[in-house]
Amino acid sequence: MSALIDLFTLIAVAAGLFFFLAGTVGLLRFPDALSRLHALTKADNLGLGLILLGLMPQAGGALGALKLLVIWLLVLVTGAVASQMIARLVQGGRG
Repeated sequence: MSALIDLFTLIAVAAGLFFFLAGTVGLLRFPDALSRLHALTKADNLGLGLILLGLMPQAGGALGALKLLVIWLLVLVTGAVASQMIARLVQGGRG
């Protein structure tokens, strides 16, 4: 059973790293700031979620898994707020 949990962790963390890499490529390759922001926020939020999902079975209990979930939710909220602020700044304060 432990090997199966380790395999799940490995696959989830690898998938999360792939999405982080995809977001970084989007940041470097997309032409304007809003497209870069879109690629970075979507891919990084999904990547972090997959990594934390993979780490939850390794957390050593429900409290550790809950802490990881809270971290992910806080990053989701702060990422959305920061993205809104950056997008408004790019659009010149409109909207």
